[in-house]
Amino acid sequence: MHINIVREMAKKESIVENFKKVACFLWRSKLFYYTVIILFFKSLLVISAISYEKPTVEQVLTSYTKISHAYIYIYFIVLIVSFSYLFKNRSRMWFLIFSNLCLSILFVIDVWYYRGFSSLPTLYSLNQTGNLDNLSSTIVSLIHKSDILFIVDLFVIVPFSIINRKIYEKHSRNIVLFLVLFSVSAIYTIYVPFKVNTLNKYDVEQTFFEIKWKPSITICNASPIGYHYLDIYNYIKNSKRLKLTTEEKKEIKTWFQNKNKKNLPDNEYSGMFKGKNLLVIQVESLENFVINKSVNGQEITPNLNKLLKNSLYFSNYNEEVNQGTTSDAELMTNTSIYPVSTGSTFFRYPDNKYYNSLPKILERQGYYTQAMHGDKGSYWNWKPALKSIGFQNIVDSTGFKDDENIGLGLSDGSFLRQAEPMVEASKGPWYNYVITMSGHAPFDLPTKYRELKINSELDSSYLGGYLQSVHYEDKQIGIFLDNLRKSGALDNTMVVIYGDHCGIHKYYQSDVETTKGAESWMIDNHKEVPLIVYNSSLKGKEITTTGGQIDLMPTILYLMGIDKNEYLNTAMGRNLLNTNESYAVWSNGEFIGNAKNKNKNDKDEAIKGLNIADKIISSDYFKSYPK
Repeated sequence: MHINIVREMAKKESIVENFKKVACFLWRSKLFYYTVIILFFKSLLVISAISYEKPTVEQVLTSYTKISHAYIYIYFIVLIVSFSYLFKNRSRMWFLIFSNLCLSILFVIDVWYYRGFSSLPTLYSLNQTGNLDNLSSTIVSLIHKSDILFIVDLFVIVPFSIINRKIYEKHSRNIVLFLVLFSVSAIYTIYVPFKVNTLNKYDVEQTFFEIKWKPSITICNASPIGYHYLDIYNYIKNSKRLKLTTEEKKEIKTWFQNKNKKNLPDNEYSGMFKGKNLLVIQVESLENFVINKSVNGQEITPNLNKLLKNSLYFSNYNEEVNQGTTSDAELMTNTSIYPVSTGSTFFRYPDNKYYNSLPKILERQGYYTQAMHGDKGSYWNWKPALKSIGFQNIVDSTGFKDDENIGLGLSDGSFLRQAEPMVEASKGPWYNYVITMSGHAPFDLPTKYRELKINSELDSSYLGGYLQSVHYEDKQIGIFLDNLRKSGALDNTMVVIYGDHCGIHKYYQSDVETTKGAESWMIDNHKEVPLIVYNSSLKGKEITTTGGQIDLMPTILYLMGIDKNEYLNTAMGRNLLNTNESYAVWSNGEFIGNAKNKNKNDKDEAIKGLNIADKIISSDYFKSYPK
């Protein structure tokens, strides 16, 4: 009898122990499932963050509708967390938590980078870490309160796992389960791209193992984790110079031939400024919506407005920069070639040669060419890149006295004051390229320079800071040009002024929309930056033709009377003063405006220019010319 009682008790104890083992196994498995589920949810957060300025809860929850293949999100996550089964005991717990942490940080970086550059980070971005100097305030301004959602779960799961760490004891490796999970995930993530790309089972826009010009398409198709797999794949694939096939060379030549068929007879603008000096001022973050506008009865850009009386003012001029932002504007202005689709052209290909760049064409005409920027030459790698493009002399921050700083570095007031004698000392004919930077985000202009009288609420907002910064830039440009005029340096000079890219609407669109005191004309800018061509002999005229930054060089050369045959087969842009087409192609592949006769083929050809440019730059196609 006693023996039976003991047996029954032993049975019960065995049942309890087995239950505990099962419970522990389920809990340990729960952490695996939890990690997969929470990373999937965080992936949706990324998708919603790049799709909406400030996504609502509903938009986050419905962002899965933007996903072409939802399962690929899961499989890419499992591909990583499956390695947890190679660890035993608490090591598995820490691996899962660490994976969650690392991927959450990666997601946050993706979102912050997208807010700053309207594109996604790549391995090429690691070459650009020098750009982070003096950008701390800009980075902080791109952080939203909702970003806490990417890491808030870790504040719960980490202490909970530490307190209950005994649950993870006596847990052996499971190599078989790892191999099954990893193999199934790997096969699926390879099969889907094959099914889409090779078998053409889905819409042509849904492609894998190809970084699309529109980042939201790339990341939605491949998932945030998959995007970085693709980036690694493309980084390795493109690690060497592209060697063009005979067919690709023919494709490039055909593209230029088709573009050149649209040439028209010369008009009154041809050679208008032949032999004159050229002064080009690239203004940081100058947008078009501020031109000829006032707040509280005060002109935002009084000096630029005054120039319009003797200028050709292009009011539908679009920014076309990609991940290189400011440096991309420098590239397009001086080469009329779109930037590369991923990374910065100046960082990836700083030694590219452009036989028919603006400075080289003018040098062949006997011009002295010089570029000036108050920042260090390594910022966006601009100094070696502009040297390679063809400028005879380049002056970076080392050539200026660092006596006053605003935002990124030397203030525009100090920079332009010191640049003035350098311009005046240039032996004509000359081309001077001047790049400002005080208007950079987050637009925290010192109080002593905030001269616009606006209410404190608007003044303390990003929008108010932007208006103050633009007003400051305008004043310094006015002083700069007045001094050059007094010295006679402008007597025989064509002045070109344009914005490198948008500012307030590029970085803080959602804040503008909610800023109290913002007027309707301030709400959006549609990627437009002003382009002003000034000379005292000109009669003011507004040019409403839609164009973009690759169009500037052909337009300048046309005004300067340079033979079109010098650049027709190397410039991707068109002369905005002699065209019957009104359009621009944004860096994300969007076509803005109208092609000739609204022909779809013309639109497709224009957009194709982005891929043609990728091949031109990646292969250093214009290293020598003609070909």
